[in-house]
Amino acid sequence: MLEMQRKLSNFFYIVLSLPATAMGFALCVQISALSWIMSTKYHLNIEEVGFVWASGPIAGILGQVIIGLVSDNAWFWGGRRRPFILIGGVLASLMLFALPNVDAIGAALGTTNLLWIGIAVALLLDLSINVSFNPTRSIIADVTPDGDPRTKGYTWMQTISGMFGVIAYLIGAFLGNYTLIYVGVFLVLAFSVIPTFFVKESRELQPSSPQADTSAIPTGTTDIGQFIRICIAHSFSWLGVQTMFVYMFAYAKQVLPANTDDQSIGQVISISFAVLNTVGFILPVAALEPLAERLGRVRTHLLALAVMAVGYFGIVFFGTSAVSLYVLMVVVGVGWAAVVSLPFAIMTEKVDKSRMGLFMGIFNLSVVLPQLAASLFVGKFIQAAPDKSIIFIISGVSLAISAGLWFLVKEVQAGDKVQGGGGGH
Repeated sequence: MLEMQRKLSNFFYIVLSLPATAMGFALCVQISALSWIMSTKYHLNIEEVGFVWASGPIAGILGQVIIGLVSDNAWFWGGRRRPFILIGGVLASLMLFALPNVDAIGAALGTTNLLWIGIAVALLLDLSINVSFNPTRSIIADVTPDGDPRTKGYTWMQTISGMFGVIAYLIGAFLGNYTLIYVGVFLVLAFSVIPTFFVKESRELQPSSPQADTSAIPTGTTDIGQFIRICIAHSFSWLGVQTMFVYMFAYAKQVLPANTDDQSIGQVISISFAVLNTVGFILPVAALEPLAERLGRVRTHLLALAVMAVGYFGIVFFGTSAVSLYVLMVVVGVGWAAVVSLPFAIMTEKVDKSRMGLFMGIFNLSVVLPQLAASLFVGKFIQAAPDKSIIFIISGVSLAISAGLWFLVKEVQAGDKVQGGGGGH
């Protein structure tokens, strides 16, 4: 074990965050470019774009649960999570390379049905991301102790991942989505492969007690009721977020000035998501972590979600220009910073650590099932709606419901935390 890991230095947290950053960058490329390419280059309509996006969550439903379960009990190539991070990173890089070449792939296969080729590429890309996403998050819980070090691990994960997400969207905005895709090919590969050789995993994972106020639950078990509440609350967050990610291009086409072309719309969307992720990577370490120490993680999270809901409703009423859209994305980013960091820290202290991969995979269903719902059902509704601001009404209502549901999750007080054996320490 390297000294930086033994001392849990900030540099170690940065290195530990890079595999998740790789998958996050791949996801940013997908968010920034997939809908844009499918609607402008391949001329798919809104509902068809939704079908393309639906393929990924379908892959994630089984992918993350299976990979999580397998990685809990596997050991090869010197690690439990490392092999799946490596495999997923390489596959994700290849699928990113395929993304702008759907027409060429179709020509090589002798078909002009770009919808099904697009679905196949999106499916393989998202499956590749899902192969790695679970292990990249689980390894943080494996090698950090319960409590504040665990929170620090996930807030640093979002800070580093979010920073590169901003870089991704800025590349898309100012250098074009094609440049972004090819940068992603190399960055995803490097960040998936190199850091895995600087983090030592423990061959045996020690189970940890979920929380002291469930003392009737023996060490090594899971507070199922709380876990389910977290999953349900988190699912409404992602229903709102995914609706924005997939269909924002339709809102931009309708609301922005009539002379705005497809390239300009793509630039506005990229800058909007860059603003979102700028707030998303600054706040976790700078504000959410210290605030969580004072108010508690759950309270901090639900407050951030409430702010995000306000931001969505603000877009409905005031997001009629690119500038106003960017300003309101700052508000939305407060909740985004929390969504991609705090729930992981909260969830991992309520489950059996020796089965972290399995529970991380199950927890991922609270992401992929809302993604699937947004892609298959919300798309048809938005397609038929004359006013595309319905996109952000759906998002705002979903985030407001999520904030309310987080009230049902018990806060783990500092004095109640049981310091379980952090794997590798």
